[in-house]
Amino acid sequence: MRGKNLSARDPTLLPFLGLACAIGVSNVYFNQPLLLEMGQTYGANPGRVGFVPGATQVGYALGLLLFVPLGDVVERRTLMVRLYLAVIVALLLVAAAPTLAWLIAGSTLLGMVAAVTHIVLPIAPDLVPERERGRAIGTVMMGLLLGILLARSFAGWVSQLVQAVARHLHAGHAISGWRYVFVVAALVNAVFLPLLMRTMPTLPPKQSLRYPEAMRSLWVLFRTQPLLRESCLIGALAFASFSGFWTTLAFLLDSHYGLGAGAAGTFGVVGAAGALVAPIAGRLADRKGSRRVVAAGLSLLALSYAVLWLGVDSPMPFWMHLAILVFGVVVLDMGAQMTQVGNQTRIFGLVPSARSRLNTVYMTVYFSGAAAGSALSTIAWGHWKWNGVCGVALGTIALAALSHALGASDLPSTGERPAADVLLEV
Repeated sequence: MRGKNLSARDPTLLPFLGLACAIGVSNVYFNQPLLLEMGQTYGANPGRVGFVPGATQVGYALGLLLFVPLGDVVERRTLMVRLYLAVIVALLLVAAAPTLAWLIAGSTLLGMVAAVTHIVLPIAPDLVPERERGRAIGTVMMGLLLGILLARSFAGWVSQLVQAVARHLHAGHAISGWRYVFVVAALVNAVFLPLLMRTMPTLPPKQSLRYPEAMRSLWVLFRTQPLLRESCLIGALAFASFSGFWTTLAFLLDSHYGLGAGAAGTFGVVGAAGALVAPIAGRLADRKGSRRVVAAGLSLLALSYAVLWLGVDSPMPFWMHLAILVFGVVVLDMGAQMTQVGNQTRIFGLVPSARSRLNTVYMTVYFSGAAAGSALSTIAWGHWKWNGVCGVALGTIALAALSHALGASDLPSTGERPAADVLLEV
């Protein structure tokens, strides 16, 4: 594939882009089921170690802002290769972190370079006719959400396996299983890199822009596109609720049920069932409009938290508690996926020649919401336990629903270039 142009429209590229997104984004979420183990390593309580996923999300937001606009400026295949190389280095730095402060710093760096995921995603709409934009985004987004969810399973079970081997060798106190998660992840990224170099075509930028011009145009996009602003706000609030659940799940499972990192990781596999809704959501956005898809996604998010809140503290057998958690996780992930597919179908139709920059604006705000959700849920857990986490999440979902109800209508998916497209061709 080296040297081919994207206009070849190879049908295998969409699934490959999904794989690339899954591998890139998974690096952001390995730490969530490992927080208790990290706290034991550094002698830190949940309130302190809870800043690790928040720092990763902050780093991710910074990477989105600084690196993703390059997708409209430089050749994207080379950019992807360099950032995946940086991911490998960052993973090894996290694995070797001697103190909690170094772990937080390394996690911030890892989040920044893992933003390569969102250099990959805007390529998807370029591979299909405009009327199939939602389907293409849904296909790649399925890979992205699977990466988010299965990362937790991978992390939890690799850590458990390492600890089991350590106990067998009578070395349990000398080995921190969570460190090996990041070492194995570095190896996975190293194996993926040659595949990326062989499979991806060269991807030249659509416009002749300098980096400072591309960065200045981010504000132009945000200022001139009300639908982009609306999608940013809804996405950030929805993802804050989603991130809050996964940040505190390990605490919930430990305090209520005596379950560890492996169990927290298993819920990632359960939630992966929700990722299957992504292609369906994309096709619905193409046929019925993305606004309806976003409304359905927010409704599912609210339903999931209502079930999780009422079910966790209700007196019932252990198996019923687990069944409620499984149901809530699947619905939560379906809602998050539908909201995201609907939002991104809308924004990628606004200015086709600036899709990387549109994605930069949207995803920077989106992951800032995730960082806030992680931090708020950790604080809420410290003060009010699960009641606080669910209260914060339902509040953010309510604000997202209000913004959606008062927001703009979808633009028709005609493939017409909006006026701002001309404005942005600096």
